[in-house]
Amino acid sequence: MSKILIRGAKVLGGEPQDVLIDGSTIAEVGVGLSDEGAEVVEAGGKVLLPGLVDLHTHLREPGREDSETVLTGTRAAASGGYTAVFAMANTFPVADTAGVVEQVYRLGQEHGYCDVQPIGAVTVGLEGKKLAELGAMHESAAGVTVFSDDGKCVDDAVIMRRALEYVKAFGGVVAQHAQEPRLTEGAQMNEGIVSAELGLGGWPAVAEESIIARDVLLAEHVGSRVHICHLSTAGSVEIVRWAKSRGIDVTAEVTPHHLLLTDELVRTYNPVYKVNPPLRTERDVLALREALADGTIDIVATDHAPHPHEDKDCEWAAAAMGMVGLETALSVVQETMVDTGLLTWAGVADRMSFKPARIGQAKGHGRPVSAGEPANLTLVDTEYRGDVDPAGFASRSRNTPYEGRELPGRVTHTWLRGKATLVDGKLT
Repeated sequence: MSKILIRGAKVLGGEPQDVLIDGSTIAEVGVGLSDEGAEVVEAGGKVLLPGLVDLHTHLREPGREDSETVLTGTRAAASGGYTAVFAMANTFPVADTAGVVEQVYRLGQEHGYCDVQPIGAVTVGLEGKKLAELGAMHESAAGVTVFSDDGKCVDDAVIMRRALEYVKAFGGVVAQHAQEPRLTEGAQMNEGIVSAELGLGGWPAVAEESIIARDVLLAEHVGSRVHICHLSTAGSVEIVRWAKSRGIDVTAEVTPHHLLLTDELVRTYNPVYKVNPPLRTERDVLALREALADGTIDIVATDHAPHPHEDKDCEWAAAAMGMVGLETALSVVQETMVDTGLLTWAGVADRMSFKPARIGQAKGHGRPVSAGEPANLTLVDTEYRGDVDPAGFASRSRNTPYEGRELPGRVTHTWLRGKATLVDGKLT
């Protein structure tokens, strides 16, 4: 692999520097580095970040290749600046055995656009009745460390306790989709003024908050790690803040769409805005931004949830829940957190690379941009502004809530262990 010199990049948003990649490793970082024998990438003041890590991606393969595949999903990831993604277990068949997680892991290796770390199911078939083969998945070639029934809640407290006890033995983490099922039967959107006016079934905030409260107490009792998926309410923020103040080992994520969009958009009855958990109120959005800024919420995770056209282009009640997000995540974070002054680019690197890599134990990712580290990097043109056009997405699906919306920032280059996967905005 040849040498690459990235000239004049603002590393983590700081002063312009040169970064020399030699093979799969960062060889040197400094000013005025020699370009002898190197391919030169003129950064021109663009921001250089460590490769992004997504702890919550739906790649759909095996079983729903009409929505996404490991190939198309990882191409979308590279387009968005990601060098590692964690693939959720709600596939067909469910990723609840060593065989299935190894299949997903090897597909990621084969395609080479970003590293794919499978997430194993907590329970067999996501049915919430019997623990899946947690130990076997951890000991497999995939080395699973994160387990989740995402899409469904592990609502049985005994099962959740047993899962927390089991993963504690090898330092794993249970990632909970916090949704009390009895409180959300027939729910279509956030419960509040808008749902009452539209006559749609309400999804109360307490359905999320009650599960989070239970699970942080279970984690404290067991002495294990729990991670809260797609936290969406101001009340959930306060529970996590309290738990952390008590020393409970809890981490939490927020999605880009919950940082930007509100339930007012549901007035259009456009199913592109139908998501789980639902879009909440402006008050919730502001609380989530503040919590991400102050560290109560640890990371941004996309919850990239691709669906084919026919599953979203239908009446609201029949539409599938979910949005694609890998290719727009960084732009939304720039708009909501950086351009508002809530986070610096170093803070973005922390929430979208360092911490998610640490939570998921993604080896070689979430590392500093310094000599001797793996060359997993992304270069961002932060001055760019443009309308989102899903026709240009690498994802197989187009169910984005941002179509036609102007967003800032554009990833121009992504490198995975020194290999360019995206050059001048085009996949290699």
